[in-house]
Amino acid sequence: MASQSSTASNQQNPSPNFHDFLPLMANKLGGDALIGELCNGFNLLMDADKGVITFESLKRNSYLLGLQDLADDDLRCMLKEGDLDGDGALNQMEFCVLMFRLSPELMEASRFILEEALEQEFMDY
Repeated sequence: MASQSSTASNQQNPSPNFHDFLPLMANKLGGDALIGELCNGFNLLMDADKGVITFESLKRNSYLLGLQDLADDDLRCMLKEGDLDGDGALNQMEFCVLMFRLSPELMEASRFILEEALEQEFMDY
C-alpha cells in the first residue's frame, strides 16, 4: 500500500530525468572551451535587454534545456540556488558557478585538483 501512495505522489510531482553531461563535455572540450559552452548556454537563457537570466527569461527559454514541464516554483528555486548576490537573477558568473555546483562528478574532480595543488604548494615549502 505504501508503494502505491509513493507512486501516486511521484506521478503528481514528477522530477525531470537528468543526466549530467558536464564532466563528459569537460573531458572532451577542455576547460576554456567548456566555459565558452557554458557562456553560450547563458546567452540562450538570458533576457537580452537586462543581460541576466530572469525568471521570465528562464521560463520562456526553458524548453531549450528540455525543462518546459517544470513548475514555476521549480524555476524560482533554480534561480534562488544560483543567485549569489540576491538580486533575483543570474549573471553569467553565477550561472557558470551553478552549473559546476550541480555536477557532483565535476565538483569532485575540481576538489581533487585543488587538493593536489595545495599539497604541491605545501611540499614546496
